[in-house]
Amino acid sequence: MTSTSTTGRTRSELALLAVLMPAILVTVTASDMVNLMLPTIKEEFGASEAELAWIVTGFLLMFSVGIPLYGRISDRVGLRRLFAFALLTYAAGSLICAVSPNLAVLVTGRIVTGIGAAAIPVLAIIAVTRLLPPEKRGMGIGVVSAGAGVGTAAGPTVGGGIGQLLGWPALFWIMLVVSLLLLPAAWRVLPDEAPDGGGKIDLPGGVLLGLGAGLVLFGMTQAQVSGFTAALSWGSLVIAVASLVLFGWRTVRVEQPFVPPSLFANRVYRTSLFVAFLAMVVNLGGLVFVPLLLVEVNGLTPGEGALVMIPAGVATALLSPLIGRLVDRVGTQATVLSGLTLIGLSALALSTFTDGSSVLPAGAGILGISIGFILVMTTIIGAAAGELPAEQAGVGLGILQGAQFLGAGTGPAVFGVLVSARQQSGSGAVNPLYSGDEGAAYSDVFLAMTAVVVLTLAVASRMRPTKTAAAPAAVPAEAADTVG
Repeated sequence: MTSTSTTGRTRSELALLAVLMPAILVTVTASDMVNLMLPTIKEEFGASEAELAWIVTGFLLMFSVGIPLYGRISDRVGLRRLFAFALLTYAAGSLICAVSPNLAVLVTGRIVTGIGAAAIPVLAIIAVTRLLPPEKRGMGIGVVSAGAGVGTAAGPTVGGGIGQLLGWPALFWIMLVVSLLLLPAAWRVLPDEAPDGGGKIDLPGGVLLGLGAGLVLFGMTQAQVSGFTAALSWGSLVIAVASLVLFGWRTVRVEQPFVPPSLFANRVYRTSLFVAFLAMVVNLGGLVFVPLLLVEVNGLTPGEGALVMIPAGVATALLSPLIGRLVDRVGTQATVLSGLTLIGLSALALSTFTDGSSVLPAGAGILGISIGFILVMTTIIGAAAGELPAEQAGVGLGILQGAQFLGAGTGPAVFGVLVSARQQSGSGAVNPLYSGDEGAAYSDVFLAMTAVVVLTLAVASRMRPTKTAAAPAAVPAEAADTVG
């Protein structure tokens, strides 16, 4: 009897992960899958560069605004309804994009798609922490993190390949079909019971937080195109700071703020936010600038450059589910510090050896960064989830994922400005070990990434989780029946 019950629960746990992993893979892939098709879309619709940028920016804005909001709402609304709403919204946006007759409709569809996609990463992590037993939580976080990692790396490659073969609308038709196929499966495996927790949600506070996060990302995105001196870039960042200051002011003055101030009293959680942001700055910087290095310095085509990136995606997918066992053996802090050290050494190697004579150093460098990053992120998400009290798990994990996503927007923007400045100066590489005649700007960028990792190591050294972490939200009996 016990064996049958255990077997049934194991199958249900696998079914849960079988829904969450492809859902997060698809939605993260969608964030940048159209990048390589933008020239084709520009020619078809006769759009300017500024107008074209909204295909990406519209999606990313909704994504960054929505992540903390969905996290907070999940503390009041059942996962089944939220996940179903997200998939249906994502499907509707994909349909609008697929049939769009002009750029305005396409941008509208991308905005709707972003509203749905924002929910998937944070709800997937929350579902794992609430529904899996503690001994399997690390493995579950690793599995869904693998989906995010692979989706981030695969987006441009998949989008470019399918878009060139079948046309860019095919990308959205595929996303529409996948989201609709996932809907009944998610409805079956996710519970509908809302977590225990009364009180109202501070929507004005949530809007201020979302506005601040969204404008930070928008300002960084514009800086990649026009530089930080452009009015749209620095203006967005100034308004973002003002919004976040107002959010902080409201947080300490209302009775039930959107984000409870007590959330930041925990050192592990505070440290996790900084580490997630800084680690993602370097990871996305690597994912953006290693392919550019391969094309501009090594002389590869974009397709050939994408092939060099494949081992990193494969390694991420294979290693992510095993990280939970590693943490159990060596501890949270040791795993995080080891991952950061690997990222730092890989970035330093990229700065030193990628002189254009071989593609192997670039491939090995991004492989090391990817493995180190998944070690770091899977571990700190698990540590933060274990430290958060049940009533704060949703908003806490939402903000953590938001910090990670802001790092994804900040890294390429800051490093892009550095590359442009160094290329214009024409001077040699700062790294004295770099011997290449060209590519000095990329060497400097990877050296800057190494410096960011050193800072992150100093921050992460303060992470000392309690031996017995507070359990995430308890699973109601009805929810256990759904998953078990």
